[in-house]
Amino acid sequence: MASRSVNKVILLGHLGKDAETKFTPAGAAITKFAVATNRRWKDQTSGEWKEETDWANVVLWRGEGVSPYLLKGKQVYVEGRLQTRTYEDKDGKKQYFTEVVADQVILTSGGGGAGGGGASSDEFSQDHAPVSAPRGAAPRAKPQPAPAEEYGQGITDDDVPF
Repeated sequence: MASRSVNKVILLGHLGKDAETKFTPAGAAITKFAVATNRRWKDQTSGEWKEETDWANVVLWRGEGVSPYLLKGKQVYVEGRLQTRTYEDKDGKKQYFTEVVADQVILTSGGGGAGGGGASSDEFSQDHAPVSAPRGAAPRAKPQPAPAEEYGQGITDDDVPF
């Protein structure tokens, strides 16, 4: 029986600084950015709320046009896999570096940073073009809004408090 394994990372957090894109000698774009995720819990002994921030370094290959949109403070959804690289520092000591290699990056609505948050989201993948489904999946049709009379509620956008 073959053993199975999974290497999947999903992050929803905020960008710590503007993304940077560089190019390999072969011309492939590498976009790098850091995502902050927060965890909040109530301390059992003191009863006070505590918060912890974790940082993840993210790499997106072939995302040439993404950097102008990935700005500090913006909220971003990232799907990908963990990868650990090793290298020797200047003293000859072996160093380990773990990062998320992104398959999908979605700039969600909201978040701070320049440009503010809009009502839409932008999605980027390794193909550097907006996608609507994971790689290899058949494209799905966009859902069409149902006519208001089907619901019988008569609710309009003006009735929603947000």
